[in-house]
Amino acid sequence: MVSAPENKVEKENIPNFEDDPFRLRSFVGLLAKAGHLDIIDHAVALADLTSTLDGNLKAVLFNKVGPEKTEIIGNVMASRSRLALAFQTEEKDLLSEILYRINIKQPTHIVSRSDASVQEIVWQGQDADFTRLPVPFQHGKDGGPYLSSTLDFTINPQTGQTNLGCRRMMLRGRREAGVDLNAPSDLRAIYEASVRRGETLPISFVLGAHPIDHVAATMRIPMDETDLLASLRATPLNLVKSVSNEILVPSDAEMVIEGYLDEKGYIEDEGPFGEFAGYYGVMKKNPVFHLTAITMRTDALFQTSTISGPHIGCTDTAVLNTLKTEVVVWRALMTAVREPVAVNATSAGAGMFNLRISIRPRVPGEARNAIAAAFGCLGNVKNVFVVNDDINVFDSDQLDWALATRFQPDRDLIIQGGMRTLPLDPSLYGAKVGSKAGFDLTIDINKRDSIEFSVPTAPVIKGPRFENVRSALEDGPKSFQQLMAAINTRDGREVVLALDEIRQQNQLSRIEGGEYVLNN
Repeated sequence: MVSAPENKVEKENIPNFEDDPFRLRSFVGLLAKAGHLDIIDHAVALADLTSTLDGNLKAVLFNKVGPEKTEIIGNVMASRSRLALAFQTEEKDLLSEILYRINIKQPTHIVSRSDASVQEIVWQGQDADFTRLPVPFQHGKDGGPYLSSTLDFTINPQTGQTNLGCRRMMLRGRREAGVDLNAPSDLRAIYEASVRRGETLPISFVLGAHPIDHVAATMRIPMDETDLLASLRATPLNLVKSVSNEILVPSDAEMVIEGYLDEKGYIEDEGPFGEFAGYYGVMKKNPVFHLTAITMRTDALFQTSTISGPHIGCTDTAVLNTLKTEVVVWRALMTAVREPVAVNATSAGAGMFNLRISIRPRVPGEARNAIAAAFGCLGNVKNVFVVNDDINVFDSDQLDWALATRFQPDRDLIIQGGMRTLPLDPSLYGAKVGSKAGFDLTIDINKRDSIEFSVPTAPVIKGPRFENVRSALEDGPKSFQQLMAAINTRDGREVVLALDEIRQQNQLSRIEGGEYVLNN
């Protein structure tokens, strides 16, 4: 095996974020400053990375991995708080920040090779060798070592636009890797069209990218997706042409893997692999990627992503999926209901299967409109819970309370079968279509202001003062709380005695809301 370049950076030399803000290594420096980083200084075998990363609430920087003692970073995007840090915003404002940035176009610039850090080192020909990279074996039943953090850049020949996505790669040898194209995707459609034309499909994979770049790769927005990447970065984007094809990639990436899928549609066994839903995906027939070049920085930082395992809610893939789902659903809600309030795709549901929506209903039926919009805009969404705006959709206890107290299954459960869904959902048992469930947890619009749905809170003793309880009631109906305020007491027993005296005189009644009133 050919040795990888020496790229170790000591703990104290982690760079500042400001040095190169959209470089992955710089972001790792920001994580260290913010207390979001574990640093492992002792030697670690490639096969032992997953056991350290699994369930870890922080990103992990391994300083000495494998025989080459290479640096590897993992778990970078596996929390919503770290993604908020990447966008320089608060966690609660993350979705709105992304939605805002999508609509602000930023320029892209092509830079020369000499100005592109990602091409400081170039391996081509026999030097281009997958086994020179520290590719980990992640899960016990995987079909081989996997590059799990690559972003694929392709040019759609029909539109000339760049397509960006997230893809895994299973090593098959020095210059071949299996690429999963089984699930419906833009890349699959582009490749199938290339095969029909008898043309190879060049691809450049970025390995080691800022979290914002990963967020962009998950989106499906109808535009050139390098423009989308620039918009999400909220700054002009520098691109450089790959050394062995015409594809433009971010010049500040850690490394780029270049190659092609052949024109014959050649496929081989790929997998099994620990999938994002938390189970293994079975072995499949997938296209073979042919390596032509590897470029990188002199101090390139290798990146791996957490994808599966027993702690699915804190994996890179699940957390990234939450943002994609929320963005797509929010855009659909804007035309489906008058006033959407919040959206949360839970990471424990792989970031896509379980969706919570809060709305401020104006007319009957809006909860059902929201459910229908969520069903239709993403095949991945399976279970949709719609609540009033008094419920925090990021609080599972509040949602559980709404399900317990605002839901009747025979009235409020909507089930729709025969719908397009995600083939990787293991509960389909291989079926091509599936069913979806909507849970209307909103309060009937005619009941929402009633006492039955008023949330009890601590008493607030304030209001106009009166000489005594009787004079207060002569002013009009009063609640018990208002009567306490009326005589300026914080001890309800005084009011009880005064009311009882009036009751003994057959002069006291109650009205529907519970207020006390004097008889005429």
